[in-house]
Amino acid sequence: MSPTRASPTGGNPRGISPGRGAAAVAADPARGAEVSGRRQAETRQRVLFGINAVATMLRRDAAHIIRICRQNNLGAQRRARLAAALEGHAVPVAEVDAAELARMAGTDNHQGVVALVYERAPLDEAAAKDYVRELTRPLLLVLDGVQDPRNFGACLRTADAAGVDLVVTARNRNVGITPVVSKVAAGAAGLQPVAEVANLARFLKFLAGTGIWIIGTDEAAEQSLFDVDLTPGIALVLGAEGAGLRHLTRERCDELASLPMRGAVESLNVSVATGICLYEALRQRRVG
Repeated sequence: MSPTRASPTGGNPRGISPGRGAAAVAADPARGAEVSGRRQAETRQRVLFGINAVATMLRRDAAHIIRICRQNNLGAQRRARLAAALEGHAVPVAEVDAAELARMAGTDNHQGVVALVYERAPLDEAAAKDYVRELTRPLLLVLDGVQDPRNFGACLRTADAAGVDLVVTARNRNVGITPVVSKVAAGAAGLQPVAEVANLARFLKFLAGTGIWIIGTDEAAEQSLFDVDLTPGIALVLGAEGAGLRHLTRERCDELASLPMRGAVESLNVSVATGICLYEALRQRRVG
C-alpha cells in the first residue's frame, strides 16, 4: 500500500462525492454519459454477429446499427426473435447466404445473423481523463494485458451488467474490440465505455490524484477482497491470464487483495475473477 495515501475505510475522506457509479445505474441507465465534445468521433465500423449480441444492440442502441444481414434459410425461432427485436426500428435487413455471413463475420459461428454497426471508438488517454473528472464515486475496471478475446468479451459483458463507469485497458497490450469479443460480450462491447491508454501506470497515477482508490488483485495477497472497503470511488485492477499484474501496475495500487481459494486450483479465469470483484462492489454498495 502506498504510504502517502490514506485508506478510505470508515468514510470518504478524499472528496469523492457519492451518488454516481454503480449506485446510480438505476437512475442513470446511460451511466457514464458522454461528456460533450470529449468523445472521439464514432466513424469506424465493425461487425457484430450472433443472435444475442444483435438483439441486445437493437434493444439498447439501434441507432448505431447500419444494417443487418440475415441468413436466407434462418430457422423459424431465430427469425422470430430477430423480427421481435427489429420491431419499431427502421434498420435495413438483407438476406444473404451462409457463406457471405461467414465471410463478414470471419467465422462460421455467426448463428445466421450479422450486423454492421458504427463503433464507439475507445477513449484515448486525454479523453478518458476528462471523462473520469466528470464522475462521482465511480466504479472503474482496469485490465492489465488481457489478450484472450473471449475473456475480454466476458469482462465487458459483466462490466456493463454491473454498471461499471469505465473499462480501462493498456493500448497494444490488450486485445481490441474484435468480432469474437463483440459476440461474447452479447452487445455490451458497443455500449460499455472503454478507454485505451498508452501508459497504464501513468493513468493509474492520474486516477489516484483524483481521489480514486486503486485496488489490485493478486493471488498471493494476504488480504481478502471481501475485507476491502469497495464503497468509495474505486478502480479494480486485474491482470492478464497467467501473468497477473505487471510490476509497475502493482506499484500504483493502493492495496492488493486476493480471492479466497479453497480447492486445488491456484487461480481463476480473469473474467470469472472480474465478475466476483464487481459484484462484491455492488453488494457493498447495496445496489439492486
